[in-house]
Amino acid sequence: MYHRYAIYYMPDGALAALGAAWLGWDAEAGQEVAHPDVALDVAALTEVPRKYGFHGTIKAPFRLADGVTRGGLEAALAGFCQQTCPVVLDGINVSKIGSFLALTPEGDPFLMRELARAVVCDLDRFRAPLSDAEIGKRRKNGLSKTQDEHLLAWGYPYVMDEFRFHMTLSGPLDVADQAAALAVLKPLFSPYLTEPFTIDSLCLAGEDAEGRFHLLRRYVLTGE
Repeated sequence: MYHRYAIYYMPDGALAALGAAWLGWDAEAGQEVAHPDVALDVAALTEVPRKYGFHGTIKAPFRLADGVTRGGLEAALAGFCQQTCPVVLDGINVSKIGSFLALTPEGDPFLMRELARAVVCDLDRFRAPLSDAEIGKRRKNGLSKTQDEHLLAWGYPYVMDEFRFHMTLSGPLDVADQAAALAVLKPLFSPYLTEPFTIDSLCLAGEDAEGRFHLLRRYVLTGE
């Protein structure tokens, strides 16, 4: 049913509900949801990230390698999360990343980067190698030497020292649209952005035949 899998941070509760409504896709329920009634064309702003659901990428989407199974991946991720501590961020806020908008962490990113690094390394045995076409598609975005090395080694350019945790809220926007969206997003999300902000679980997500991602299972980080 799912031809690619990913490891995401996906919030729960009120923040998850707001993020799902903003994007128009509830990955946990597996259904479209109505956008909030605001003075913006939210459907147009969120068309690009909608299919992924409201999430922060930890290990980017990948096909399963030959000889491994989804059950094996689930068991490995469960074991990893049992031995891994939650990550406490100073906070999280709406901000710009290049031409798009996202929720990004405040303060020192070291612990979040280390969590992502550990996931990428520990679970990479489940990832099928990229095809030549997939590599070529990524390279069209203009990668640095380091990013290209990561692409070949880990299947994704933005890992290790290039990793920057974020929960995407828009596709690419021009300066005027960024300003208009920020004016709506900051007050809309502010009640749910607690300080500190704790990353206390990881989720296995699967991509369906239409390219939409579904939350398959949530694993609480229970290490000490």
